[in-house]
Amino acid sequence: MKPDFKKQILIPVIVQDYQSKQILMLAYTNEEAYEKMLDTGETWFYSRSRQRLWHKGEESGHIQKIKGIMLDCDEDTLLVYVEQVGAACHTENYSCFFNEIKAFDDRNIFLELEHLIEERKSNPIEQSYTNYLLEQGIDKVLKKVGEEASEVIIASKNPDKVELVGEICDLLYHLFVLMNQREITLSDVEDKLKVRHQKEQNKKIFHQKGSY
Repeated sequence: MKPDFKKQILIPVIVQDYQSKQILMLAYTNEEAYEKMLDTGETWFYSRSRQRLWHKGEESGHIQKIKGIMLDCDEDTLLVYVEQVGAACHTENYSCFFNEIKAFDDRNIFLELEHLIEERKSNPIEQSYTNYLLEQGIDKVLKKVGEEASEVIIASKNPDKVELVGEICDLLYHLFVLMNQREITLSDVEDKLKVRHQKEQNKKIFHQKGSY
């Protein structure tokens, strides 16, 4: 099964983050670019403005590694799941869809934080606190994680919930920087939690049935 390029030469391609499911961009592909996607495992499109094939990230390095491709019922639109390297949009925004017309917040803020830290590592920004931590190295980050953990403990003893939430956010941020330095992804943590959760579910089923 493949897109019906006889129906239309250019097929719309919706590009979506395979983890967060955030829509990153809309582009068009012709049959040649589509075949290159299959061959290379990265996105290729046809640029209507430049009238030529376009390998996403060919200049910026912000390539899209294909994780899956879906074809719609009319065989004239593609949905491509990708692992985005850097930013999808030429404006340096992660997604091309950042101009809000009517508010809708369905973001995975943890994935956005993970992407932001990785983006700062790849494209440092002057006076960025994240870049400062990354440049200082893991010992500095570990010190900050320890300090923020202590702040959480202290804030937990006080009745001010707002203060505690703020301290928890600070701790989580520094933990994400630490994860980045040790090359641990949010997906790694989620997978481990799923394994642990499944073990707990199995224990419950076992106790419900009784011992063998």
